[in-house]
Amino acid sequence: MSPHLIDWLMHAIGLSFASNPDLYELVRSTIVALLIFAFIMTAVLFLILGLRKYLGFLQSRLGPNRLGGSLGLLQTAADALKLLTKEDIVPYMADRVIFDLAPLMVFVPAFLVYVVIPWTPTGSPADLDVGVIYVAAVTSIGVIGIVMAGWASNNKFSQLAAFRSAGQMISYEVPMVLALVGPVIAAGTFSLQGIVRAQAHSVWYIFLVPISAVVFLVSGLAETNLTPFDLVEAESELVAGFTTEYSGMKFALFFLAEFASNFTLGAIATTLFLGGWSFPGHWLPDSWIWFILKSFLTVLLLFHIRGTLPRIRVDQLMDVGWKFLIPAALLQMVIIGAYVTLEVNWVVIVFVNILLVILAIGLGKKGGVLAGADPEAHIREVRAYRRERQQSRRRALL
Repeated sequence: MSPHLIDWLMHAIGLSFASNPDLYELVRSTIVALLIFAFIMTAVLFLILGLRKYLGFLQSRLGPNRLGGSLGLLQTAADALKLLTKEDIVPYMADRVIFDLAPLMVFVPAFLVYVVIPWTPTGSPADLDVGVIYVAAVTSIGVIGIVMAGWASNNKFSQLAAFRSAGQMISYEVPMVLALVGPVIAAGTFSLQGIVRAQAHSVWYIFLVPISAVVFLVSGLAETNLTPFDLVEAESELVAGFTTEYSGMKFALFFLAEFASNFTLGAIATTLFLGGWSFPGHWLPDSWIWFILKSFLTVLLLFHIRGTLPRIRVDQLMDVGWKFLIPAALLQMVIIGAYVTLEVNWVVIVFVNILLVILAIGLGKKGGVLAGADPEAHIREVRAYRRERQQSRRRALL
């Protein structure tokens, strides 16, 4: 999203507004916002189709193969048309205002993140000096919309799913923010464009702060409610989670936000850890093409995780976040701080990080954090607890 290209287009169609720079900036910002929105909608269409096709490949299924030929290219468009024409049903005794605002509260933050994403070497829609803080702040707004949706639905299952989502997302915001600190310390700036430029002149931060990259990826999966952290929806337990009472386009907005967040997660990971628009070694010129390619490859990794891992239990969810990810992110901050302070060669830091990743995985498995607790032992503990409570009640009655 080059600002020079936008300015050239505006001048080409006669929108200079030389006498009124404020109006010029307003029109320019509106054009940029519309272009970003169009890109998000187009990307979501491809992501939905790509997810269905890739999951079909992983699970030996055909995937979409009816509308639009054997590839099913029009399946997503047909689904969008179906949702647009479905009846908008509002539950009786629901809080109508909050019920209608909740989908927007979830979708708008997923859209606002793209404002600071550095698409090209020449700039981004808004190159903020506090871009990383802006990303952390905007991505945390979505949980408010989810709680609003569950509360306003006047449905106990929707409300339960909303509160479960709030607990999950707030818990994983802590390690995600800690993971963002690693690239910030390495680059010495909060600007996303500055972080990409620092990687273009050095090494990608996936090698310099790999623990932060892993923590960010896992936390991002939990933040966007993707498998194995899709406890928010959990059809086997909560029908359809906090969206149970939603239909039509309101229902579609929640899933537009989910798929937009998939690409957002890939775009932020590309910016912070994979060099953004830069090409390694400068063998090829820097371009937005590398940014899009890296982002979609990251999304493909997310889809692969979604198609291969089972849903974890809520106790495992909390154990991974609080007992493993937060200490790992804090350890990475110490390492990268020593690297910047002592000016150690980056090859040494990469070697140390590899050893620490192996050690962390080993400790996690040994402590049961990564492998999860033994289900049979958990059942025995629950039964013993119930027997103890029954005996205590009998003693109280006597």
